Amino acid sequence: MTMIIKHIESKIRLATLVSIGSLVCAFLICISTGFFAYKQIEIARKSIYIFENNIPVLARQTDEQLIRPAVYRGHVELFHSLFFSLTPDDRYIDYQMKKAMYLIDESGMQQYLNLKEKGYFSSILSSSSVLTLQTDSIYIDTKKKYFRYYGKQRIERRSSIVTRSMITEGYLRDIPKSDNNLYGVLILSWKTLENKDLENVQKNPI
Repeated sequence: MTMIIKHIESKIRLATLVSIGSLVCAFLICISTGFFAYKQIEIARKSIYIFENNIPVLARQTDEQLIRPAVYRGHVELFHSLFFSLTPDDRYIDYQMKKAMYLIDESGMQQYLNLKEKGYFSSILSSSSVLTLQTDSIYIDTKKKYFRYYGKQRIERRSSIVTRSMITEGYLRDIPKSDNNLYGVLILSWKTLENKDLENVQKNPI
């Protein structure tokens, strides 16, 4: 009889241990699942879309600050492309300038008015010039939020093709994103440091 009681007690202890072990395992699985889900949410929050030539590109980073230089470069390049890539069409020029002004403070409008007063846009129309801009490099100082843009502008006229160097500088400020400013950045105190002819090639008369 004593042996039977001891056997029953051992069975009860074993069942108790199995139950406790199962409970601990279930608890650990719940903790692990919750932690994994939290990490996935954190990763999703750090998924950032960068617009390159109006195409959204997903960039995953462990820290959003790591992507800021790329965001700033994209914004600076987009603005310069809008401002300096033009065709002999007054509506197109107005459209480009309107889009560009959403990306910059009053310094952009000031330069636009200065160029307009000097007849810059009128000369594009009268000479049927096609202007394109090629970016060479963009220096970004994220601490000071300063940039310097280096590029070349190609001006194709009826009789010649002119290549100009283009160097500008300015500062950057983070602002809320919008449909007109997809990067959420504003250029401040923009000015041209250099805009000189590098090459002037005459076309062969037809």
